[in-house]
Amino acid sequence: MKFFCDQCGLCCKNISNSALYKDLDRGDGVCKLFNEQTNLCSDYENRPLKCRIDAMYELFYKDQLSLLEYYELNYEGCEKLKEKEQK
Repeated sequence: MKFFCDQCGLCCKNISNSALYKDLDRGDGVCKLFNEQTNLCSDYENRPLKCRIDAMYELFYKDQLSLLEYYELNYEGCEKLKEKEQK
C-alpha cells in the first residue's frame, strides 16, 4: 500500500499554519521548493523527509497508528485544504 497523492499542490501552498514547515515557507505561505508549473517539489526526489508521507509513517507513526489510520488522517487534511480552496 502506498499513499495516493493527486498532486494538487495545496499542501505545498498552505504551509504557513504549521510550525513543522516554517523553515520551508518562502514568506507567503508557499513552500520555497514548490514548482507552480508542475505542482510538485522542484527537487521531488530529494524533498525533505517531513514531506514524504510514507517515510514519515515508517519512522515516526507506525507504533502509534495503523497505516490505514495514518493515511485517513492525511486524506482528511487534503480534503480540508480542497474545501478551503473552493470557498
